[in-house]
Amino acid sequence: MFSKPKSAQPALEFIPPSLNLWVLRAACWLLPWWIKSQTNISKIEVDGLSSLVDLYQQFQDGKVRFLLAFRHPNVNDPYCLVYLLWKLLPQQAKKQGLFLKTPTNAHFIYDRGIPLWAGPATGWLYSKLGGTSIQRGKTDLMGLRSARALFLEGEYPMAAAPEGATNGHNEIVSPLEPGIAQLSFWCVEDLRKAQRIEKVYILPVGFQYFYLSPPWQQINQLLAQLESDSGLPIVEQLEIIDQDNLYPRLTNLAEHLLAIMENFYRDFYHKPIVKIDTQQENIIGARLNNLLNTALEVAEEYFNLPMQGNLVDRCRRLEQAGWEYIFREELKSNHSLSVVEKGLADRLAQEAQLKMWHMRIVESFVSVTGYYVKQKPTAERFAETILLLWDLVTRIKGDSPFSRPHLAKQRVQLTIGQPICVTERYAQYQQDRKHAVNQLTQDLQSCLEALIV
Repeated sequence: MFSKPKSAQPALEFIPPSLNLWVLRAACWLLPWWIKSQTNISKIEVDGLSSLVDLYQQFQDGKVRFLLAFRHPNVNDPYCLVYLLWKLLPQQAKKQGLFLKTPTNAHFIYDRGIPLWAGPATGWLYSKLGGTSIQRGKTDLMGLRSARALFLEGEYPMAAAPEGATNGHNEIVSPLEPGIAQLSFWCVEDLRKAQRIEKVYILPVGFQYFYLSPPWQQINQLLAQLESDSGLPIVEQLEIIDQDNLYPRLTNLAEHLLAIMENFYRDFYHKPIVKIDTQQENIIGARLNNLLNTALEVAEEYFNLPMQGNLVDRCRRLEQAGWEYIFREELKSNHSLSVVEKGLADRLAQEAQLKMWHMRIVESFVSVTGYYVKQKPTAERFAETILLLWDLVTRIKGDSPFSRPHLAKQRVQLTIGQPICVTERYAQYQQDRKHAVNQLTQDLQSCLEALIV
């Protein structure tokens, strides 16, 4: 894992797709070993795979262009998606008596920030596998042009996560960003300009992770670690560990961490604690929402940004503002700065990193409701919530949140939804582009939510 930059850096360059079949084939060969050795995934199952086979065959026959819009609850989603494309798709096609040209793959859109924490080799690999980078918090013209060109002319279908980032929840879909819908309408537009007859589809893909057996003991151990780190008393060892005795401890930990963070922002950032109606049902959710808004305000005040939009929009805006302080056009090789100017640029970069910390805290909790576990106290929901709290405590301690503990082996369930025909909506798009994009985004959101089992 690479460390964060401690000084100002040259501006981030767009990473163009540079598909290399040798790299792709090597990755196909290594993938099963990687999943087995580097993740806690023991099995990947798919429902509705025949829909993907049929659509992929139509793509290869020049009848359609399509984009796989996949849920993104977990950092392991990309491995599962390429396993679906590289392994399960051709196997299912063979069962159906169909022939697909191999390798079966997808061009994909990925966040330009990933190589910053995963290392430059990740950007190289993604490029060679057919991926194209994009900066989420601004109008990245080069990234948009590349994605648009790939959708129209790429050798493979497209793939992207419309949620924009992982949210840590199996059973909650974050508000979708409108980029997937807009890109799809652009593809219809470009096909018509080129006088081509292909139809454009979006294919929703659901992801869910299930433990092979409920890891109550591991959840208890992680909860005990977080209680200790947070200054709560050590709980006596229990003979039987289940949701009944873990839930009070989880809520107690959540309330304790909320109080610590509320006092932190009140005492050191002079942000008053908003009074909550103690009669309302979801007090923890209301307190958390106020805390997240407060954390974003601290960063927004520093970067002089408007406090508007939902939490996801505000996080993206803050991320881009921080990047502009850290990754500077003036530091490209064709520019030169004096020692004093470079020193000031380094100071700004360090301060930007510190202020972006507040945004990263919020980023991990944008989908937390306050009633998720109570509503359905499964081991999966307990684990998801405990791991999000682990992320928070780990960031506060100054450690890397990218080395999350693996509680137990999991089975991954992928569910292929019904294709959404974007071409049929193009007349509506011509009449009112904004409404058509918003409607398609909302319909895709509903489709992804319907894939949750």
